[in-house]
Amino acid sequence: MQKMNVKMLVALSISSAVLTGCATAQSQQLSKNLSEPVASNAPVPMVDNRLLYSDACISEREVVEAQKLWGEGIVRIGSVFSSNGDYKTAAADFIQDMYGYDLSSVLFKPTLAAKVQFRSSFDAALSYFVGGNDAYSEDKGFAIKPYTKVKFDNVGIINNSCSMAVAMGNYYFTDTNGGETKVEYTFAYVKDKAGKVRIVAHQSSLPYSPS
Repeated sequence: MQKMNVKMLVALSISSAVLTGCATAQSQQLSKNLSEPVASNAPVPMVDNRLLYSDACISEREVVEAQKLWGEGIVRIGSVFSSNGDYKTAAADFIQDMYGYDLSSVLFKPTLAAKVQFRSSFDAALSYFVGGNDAYSEDKGFAIKPYTKVKFDNVGIINNSCSMAVAMGNYYFTDTNGGETKVEYTFAYVKDKAGKVRIVAHQSSLPYSPS
């Protein structure tokens, strides 16, 4: 019996030593982990900066002003063309100023486009307004017809989402002979970081004509 008690005491002593050693090793490893600097090549959380436009609300007044500027821009491109000026640069400046191709996707379905109906790039939009791009052979240059006046007549403007406004209605283009063409439109607008109202959707079509 005495021998058995001695053996049990020895076993308990060994177990205690093992447990103490494990606890010490774990404590040392934890201290080491806390003191070690984080590796410089550790993954960095990605920041979503794809949205480059502002969350600021757009008023009806701002939409109407943007429409006025759009019409004046079309007339200006035609005027520069008629005076043998650099109308392509004028058109490029107009698109850069009025449309949001540098902000996000732009949904542009112009009036006189049948083969390539949708103009989702800056170059495609430029071709529509001034022509001269073999990739869009149907384009004759809408803005170099030219026109002397553009008048907007909104059927309505909504900005329920605050940061995007949508306008729908008819606009009227007056050519150099005094003729007027009625065209239907839908525009969607956002603001860029500088507070400038920019177009991110533009659908335009001639009114239905029964055969």
